[in-house]
Amino acid sequence: MNSLIDGDVAGVDEVGRGPLAGPVVAAAVRLDPTVSWSELRDSKRLSRRRREQLDAMIREQALDWRIEIASVEEIDQLNIRVASLLAMQRAVAALTPAPRAILVDGRDVPSVACPATAVVGGDDSVPAIAAASIIAKVYRDRCILALHEQYPQYGFDRHMGYPTMLHRERLRANGPCPAHRRSFAPVRRLLSV
Repeated sequence: MNSLIDGDVAGVDEVGRGPLAGPVVAAAVRLDPTVSWSELRDSKRLSRRRREQLDAMIREQALDWRIEIASVEEIDQLNIRVASLLAMQRAVAALTPAPRAILVDGRDVPSVACPATAVVGGDDSVPAIAAASIIAKVYRDRCILALHEQYPQYGFDRHMGYPTMLHRERLRANGPCPAHRRSFAPVRRLLSV
């Protein structure tokens, strides 16, 4: 797997497009090719405990990594796709030195100063993208757990902002909080009633 790693090429991924609440989070990571990264996988395929362990490893041993967000306000103003690209653009721009190229999970690439390639399924096949997926997921989960402390009535610790039945029930019972995305249909419908 290390043969796929080039320290001048950054992997980029985002998490949090589907939830009804919280920011969308993007990460950009340049991996050290002298380190074994064989444990990296798509963050969705890892347990929370394993993600936390790998997050610590990536933060400690990667050549560089950056995490950026697009806020709920930006999501509502721009739309989730554009906000996701903006968060990715911010993460890439924060890398030092700038990467020679980036590989991005999915079909869309942000507007950046270097060549960018979209890789469908990249979070499970390209180690640097998997690393970005992991640190972005851990960071976003921590953001949502902080929201749970602020707004425990929504049960954010159980659904992480995704539109589960529990979240929809709590949203109907309590109305939206400032962390809810007003442009998303279930929230927008409640506001229009």
